[in-house]
Amino acid sequence: MKRRKFLQQISFLVTALGLSQAEFFTLGNLYSQALAQSTSRKLALLIGINQYPQSPILNGCVNDVELQKELLINRFGFLSSNILTLTDEQASKKFIASAFFDHLTKQVKPEDIVIFHFSGYGTKINLGLDTLQNAIIPYDEKNLQDQETLNYLLLEHILFPLRSLTSQNVTAILDTSYDYPTELKPSTLKIRTRPLIPNAKLSSTEIDFFNSPNSPKNTISPINHPLIVHPTSSITQPAAELVFSNWSAGLFTYALTQYLWEITPLQTVQTFFSHVTTSMYKLGAKQQPTLDIEHQNIDNNLIHNYFPLQNLPSAGIVKNIEDDGKTITLWLGGLPPQILPYYNVNSRLTLDTGTELIIRTRNGLIAKTQLPNKETSKLPEKGQTVTETIRILPRNIHLTLALDTNLERIEKVDATSALASINKTANILTTEEIPDYLFAKLPQIPTRYGIFSLAGELITNTAGDSGEAIKLAIQRLTPTFSTLLAAKLWQLTENTSSSQIPIRVTLSIINDIVPRVVFQQETIINAIHNFLNNSQTQKKNHRKFSYLGINIPTVNAGSILQYGIENFSDRPLYLLLFGIHNNHPIAFYPWQIPDPITNKPQLMEVIIPPQETLKIPHNDTITGWSVPTRPTFCQHQIILSTTPFTQTLKKLAIAKYSTTDQQPLSPLSNPLEVAQALLQDLHQDNFNISVPDSYILNTNNWASFNFTFQVI
Repeated sequence: MKRRKFLQQISFLVTALGLSQAEFFTLGNLYSQALAQSTSRKLALLIGINQYPQSPILNGCVNDVELQKELLINRFGFLSSNILTLTDEQASKKFIASAFFDHLTKQVKPEDIVIFHFSGYGTKINLGLDTLQNAIIPYDEKNLQDQETLNYLLLEHILFPLRSLTSQNVTAILDTSYDYPTELKPSTLKIRTRPLIPNAKLSSTEIDFFNSPNSPKNTISPINHPLIVHPTSSITQPAAELVFSNWSAGLFTYALTQYLWEITPLQTVQTFFSHVTTSMYKLGAKQQPTLDIEHQNIDNNLIHNYFPLQNLPSAGIVKNIEDDGKTITLWLGGLPPQILPYYNVNSRLTLDTGTELIIRTRNGLIAKTQLPNKETSKLPEKGQTVTETIRILPRNIHLTLALDTNLERIEKVDATSALASINKTANILTTEEIPDYLFAKLPQIPTRYGIFSLAGELITNTAGDSGEAIKLAIQRLTPTFSTLLAAKLWQLTENTSSSQIPIRVTLSIINDIVPRVVFQQETIINAIHNFLNNSQTQKKNHRKFSYLGINIPTVNAGSILQYGIENFSDRPLYLLLFGIHNNHPIAFYPWQIPDPITNKPQLMEVIIPPQETLKIPHNDTITGWSVPTRPTFCQHQIILSTTPFTQTLKKLAIAKYSTTDQQPLSPLSNPLEVAQALLQDLHQDNFNISVPDSYILNTNNWASFNFTFQVI
């Protein structure tokens, strides 16, 4: 990307950041230096197989290739001519081998950057003497002349040519898995694993090569040590596909590519993959990726070293201009996945030049938009980035349940009838919606019912007693439905990548004399400001983190938490905090001294003045801020707004019945009412936008952070 175009991109951020002209050009120089280090040629080989002729069809693998290709071209600066894609019948064993040789081995030079991606089935293959090897399955799974001979590609034979490339900048992403689960959990997700075929065998040439001196297992010194990214870390975690209303993608690939659209170059590899894992967890799966990188320490390596970021973070790009500029097609690969199904028409995005676009229709990640001013002289260009400015959400959002296919017909009828009576909280899955959760029997005890994530994980505290009637189970779970829907609503406010308010939030443990930082998040606009001011500062901050894994951050049971919220803006900000502990809703109650006349406790607004930091709780008021004392997953949502939370505080006051228990972090008895009041407080109706039955949210007026962590 030329320097002039880059400066044009960041000009839209100057006003929000309050940068001087000198700072503006300093930012351009710093980013230009980073780009100068990325002038090497960039090559990619992307493989995705849906239409297996002899195995159940997958849905998201070809879309994975498209997700990666759009990202590589528009965020990493790859040339389309340097990206080779093989999909479905193109991805035969022979064509894959030829692609490795012709596209990579023959032309890669030491300074080149190489990305390899595979989405499809994986499995185990028995090579005799109880030797099981991981393998990926090409389109032509079996030999047509001998059905017992498999055309599988051993994983080692895929990685060997990558390790043999002369470049030291090689990354392989394998969105597949190899161990077929021995027990299938209740789930709505497709898995990318095929069972082991006991009597099958590989071709003789494949086995001979595996046992030869030139085999990868006998190669001691590979030329390079690529970063190899696997979507799971355990044989009990098969790689899964996420199914939206009319399209599908690999859960890991979507989470990975979406987050790569919004990060900045200074983020470490560990922090990046921890975010990706958290995103997958919020989508219903406990997939935890693993990184294989031999002889290298990635503790503080920057993500830019492996994924050569070039353009600024964004929600997506202009994909096409149609009808003489009347319709502008956008690719919205950077939108958070939980937002996408509810991203309504009339939402607005802004080009890097400041021009606004209005969404008229949307199909998956493709949106058709129009310019509000039809007389605009200069039309957008293909590849221009867009940033979210107005988010339109429907008011009639439900908690959507799928009924497990293993339920008997009478059980489904009873469940449907019981759920219909509480349809303000939950409704049954239709063919056009993706479910939030699954209502199913416990696998071990078929006469017990519970709520499961999409990947089959039992939601804490939802399992009933043995022999429970299904209608009674629905009645018992009604408060849980309200809690889960409330959490869904406040997660729809998350906008760290698009908020125009510079904020940083730090989660610390303060049991010890010196607080330990667990995790830190900031709005992208603040991250860019950090990049301008002092790139080394952010690196040092990452080294202070007590959690250095690539999975969901962990804290010890009973730890006392503290949040530090830094307001770098020129406006006062109002604060709220909600959460889920052991599947029970909690809220931050900002108490003040009881009214002397009524003697009732009052709630007050928590305000963070401009350019100041607020810590909650204060060091001398830590009661009530300890995490659960048993293992569980916890989520906290921190929401900040430039306007008061008037309606939300009223609902919080109703929720707190006790006048003596004034803990700052306490159970929330009416989570759904509070969540709806929150959206109403964030709603901005002072725009020239007519969207009935919708919430209108302006990214200039709010910021919302989700902190998910595991208590161990």
